[in-house]
Amino acid sequence: MLKITNEKGDNMIKIIMHGCNGKMGQAICKIVEQDENSEIVAGIDINPVNAPFPTFTDINDCNIEADVIIDFSTATAVDRVIDYCLNKKMPVVICTTGLNENTINKIEEASKHIPIFKSANMSLGINLIASLLKKASAILDENGFDIEIIEKHHNQKIDAPSGTALLLADAINEAMDNKFDYVYDRSQVREKRSNKEIGISAIRGGNIVGEHSVIYAGKDEIIEFTHFAHSKEVFAIGAVKASKFLANKPAGKYDMQNIMDSL
Repeated sequence: MLKITNEKGDNMIKIIMHGCNGKMGQAICKIVEQDENSEIVAGIDINPVNAPFPTFTDINDCNIEADVIIDFSTATAVDRVIDYCLNKKMPVVICTTGLNENTINKIEEASKHIPIFKSANMSLGINLIASLLKKASAILDENGFDIEIIEKHHNQKIDAPSGTALLLADAINEAMDNKFDYVYDRSQVREKRSNKEIGISAIRGGNIVGEHSVIYAGKDEIIEFTHFAHSKEVFAIGAVKASKFLANKPAGKYDMQNIMDSL
């Protein structure tokens, strides 16, 4: 592999940005430009792009030495990223959502051989809320509160519900011994709501960056946890933080909870 000499010193994390021409890829590149401890040494994107680092349209053509890959691309591209990282024995931060079961299983198997960081949302705020929901659900479910999740995103988002909505639902469900079923559409069934379900609704419109609300509705009172993302920068910061965390870790699967535990 080619070794890139950088201008920031020898101790920074060298990153390959997979999906460098996408909106999140560009946001991550901007964050790294301002960071003295990390540098983008190569970019991968299906569309040719002008950048201050070498770029490739095919990940298998990339011969640049790096400490970690950040993937913020499309679900269909993730399998090739995993294969590349296994071949190079390189850590990878997977931020792409909407992955199918086969790819998820592939990530699980690959994590036995390389360090893999995977999170449906790279925001520290969202992951803090996920931790709080585990504690809240144990108390509120016992007292008869129903749980609903509403997520809102821009009109260009492909997957629904969002990976973050599922992350929050899974955090609740894991804390409650997986007692809940997820309900995405009530229009086809005319029956009362079960107390063993979490309703998940998706809204798409405009340029909403991301909004997630978890609603606990009880008798005569409502408790709501809401997170607003006002820019993509919050996710970019989390992705860069994850790359630094992962760079020298042994093989295994890691997520934002590992970072939060280390703070």
